[in-house]
Amino acid sequence: MVEAFAVASGKGGTGKTTTTVALGMALAEEYDVTIVDADTGMANLLFHTGLTDADVTLHDLLVADERQQTDVAVEDAVYERFGMSVVPCGTSLSAFEDADPERLREVVAELAAGTDVLLLDSPAALGSKSAILPIVLADRVVVVLQPTIPALSDGLKVQEYAHSYGTGTAGVVFNKVHDPEETRGVAEKTERYFDGPTLATVPDADAARSARRAGEPLLAHAPESEAARAYREAAALLDVRSGESGEVADRFRSAVVPDSP
Repeated sequence: MVEAFAVASGKGGTGKTTTTVALGMALAEEYDVTIVDADTGMANLLFHTGLTDADVTLHDLLVADERQQTDVAVEDAVYERFGMSVVPCGTSLSAFEDADPERLREVVAELAAGTDVLLLDSPAALGSKSAILPIVLADRVVVVLQPTIPALSDGLKVQEYAHSYGTGTAGVVFNKVHDPEETRGVAEKTERYFDGPTLATVPDADAARSARRAGEPLLAHAPESEAARAYREAAALLDVRSGESGEVADRFRSAVVPDSP
């Protein structure tokens, strides 16, 4: 079985990478989980998982074969961390420019053969092929929002684009919440406009900032924090659906790559 989720938002700074890693760790208690930093231009996953010294990253897999100095296999960019398989992306601008985003289809297809859950940490905006491809490849999208009306509008654009390519909505995570009471009104609108449920309301927490500084996932750094508990609740509500890995891989390989949204 395998299902691919894109963790996405309509703007930067919402905590997508924190959410990707936290959901991954929580789901790894029941499933084989692989998380991929598909934000090839603004990679952050390596900082959250202690992989800043990774020798091979997703960038190396996205360079056309004839430009590689040595053969690089997908498994070379997979690292076991915190009970998950992690595929980080590098931070080099030149590597980003050399990468071919269309090759992400083959990488994700190969990863699908050996995991139950794929989480694609997606770029924040929808302005380029590399940004929108993870949403196109995913079965469903987890939308990460801050609890404001403008953020809700941005998230709805993500859902609309996802649906136009047959990608469903798994649910919404409200992150960096300061006042749960104020969030309630926005959450009520969310229930009306989004297909998926509100998975969690995650408080703005010093624990999350401390975890980032330490280069550790929140659930490893502060497992009993309120924010960590909220993410575990979100994972429990995320109904993972079975998909035959061969069929899923074929779908990834044949996915239409849009030029722009």
